[in-house]
Amino acid sequence: MTEIGFYHLTRTTTEAAAPKLLGRVLESGGRAFILIGGPERLAALDTTLWTCGDPDWLPHGTATAPHAAHQPILLSLEDAPPANGARFLFLVDGAETARLQDYDRVFDLFDGGDETAVAAARRRWAAAKTAGHALTYWQQGAKGWEKKA
Repeated sequence: MTEIGFYHLTRTTTEAAAPKLLGRVLESGGRAFILIGGPERLAALDTTLWTCGDPDWLPHGTATAPHAAHQPILLSLEDAPPANGARFLFLVDGAETARLQDYDRVFDLFDGGDETAVAAARRRWAAAKTAGHALTYWQQGAKGWEKKA
């Protein structure tokens, strides 16, 4: 059973929220795989991870890069086993995986201002619940993430 956290973005973008969550994964000694919905968004998140200020350094690469296995964070458009052995999966921009069971923890980040994204997240929640995964729901509040379920 995988622990899946749904992260409802209401105050910031994925580019603002993901670096802090990724930083926590790296601090714990973990590796992350980020599955992204499209090539333009991959390029934008790649740039964000190189230039973010908190944490000040998030070493990463793309899953198609020559040394992907050595990267603590991998960005990908393909739902394939991560070359870096990541046990933490980030789903952004509506990306979906058929491999939930391959990860210890999944972070499903979705834009609360986009009704289509919210509806898709609700569908993913229902499917994950039916499959027996442990679910939590987090929403951005005035002072940070608030656990709602």
